[in-house]
Amino acid sequence: MEAIDVTYGSDTAGLVWGYLLGPEPVRPRALNSAQALAWLNGAGRQPGEFAWLHFNLSHGASEKWLRAYAGLSDEFYETLHQGSRSTRIEVADNALIAVVNDVLHEFNFDASDISTLWVGVAPHLVVSARRTPLQSIERLHQAVRRGEPVRSSVELLVHLLRDQADVLVNIVRTAVERVDAIEDSLLAGRVRAKRADLGNMRRVLVRLQRLLAPEPAALLRLLQRPPGWMSELDTQELRQSSEEFAVVLSDMSSLQERIKLLQEEIAAQVNEETGRSLFVLTIVTVLALPINIIAGLLGMNVGGIPLAQHPHGFWIIAAVVIAFTVVAGALVVRMQNKD
Repeated sequence: MEAIDVTYGSDTAGLVWGYLLGPEPVRPRALNSAQALAWLNGAGRQPGEFAWLHFNLSHGASEKWLRAYAGLSDEFYETLHQGSRSTRIEVADNALIAVVNDVLHEFNFDASDISTLWVGVAPHLVVSARRTPLQSIERLHQAVRRGEPVRSSVELLVHLLRDQADVLVNIVRTAVERVDAIEDSLLAGRVRAKRADLGNMRRVLVRLQRLLAPEPAALLRLLQRPPGWMSELDTQELRQSSEEFAVVLSDMSSLQERIKLLQEEIAAQVNEETGRSLFVLTIVTVLALPINIIAGLLGMNVGGIPLAQHPHGFWIIAAVVIAFTVVAGALVVRMQNKD
């Protein structure tokens, strides 16, 4: 395949990459925006062939080009600007509109590392658009560049959903490894440095699950009433991808419960350490109480201080203080043994 010269990740129309795809023996062929426009206008179009165009929405020309030449429904552009980013697949004007949530390349379990990909699917055209580089769409891009066969536009969408599931599986595996390390640290008694990590990880997993959870239900609604141009094989592959997502979401939910239990265990250990520290502080305070009281009484600047002129007054007072301290310590030990 020939390479495409791009500027800052996209060409002048905001196209990051474009390909002509289709059933074998059709091989992927790279397109720039000018070639894509010519193909959309019918130049050199072959039966069974479809185009995949991937745009960078951060480029100011992307949406203008799409509105002028792509022929997508108004619902697709409304979806680009909607506040709801829940993952879903809908039918609009006999085409599919998919909202797919994905993670950035340098995902580090931060909520800001989650972003959205929009996909419009028609029989002869697939348009994907994003504002930041994402992992799943890059996986799909690499698969197409390697020459993996893609039979139809819906199969390309299914491939993307499976790539997204693979990314989520990797996230869950990484999270499990981190949780295992934190659990080992917990068993070793090193707790304080890990509480924030668990809390942040749980927040990110909850957000991922909240964004992805509607997808199986949306796919189910689509599978009940698919567009007429979708083949039975495409419908079966979408159903299978829905089942794969359900498994991933179940694993993610189980991991959240495990993290919650670890947080509760850490909180219990912290409370136990706090109670132990308060108990030690209480013992020290009780043991120091006799000497503080007696020193306060003997330190008053008034007449009649006992043993002030006695040659062994200091040692007598010291013996009294020690006796009271021993009695107080014995009482504390006795109360502790009762507990």
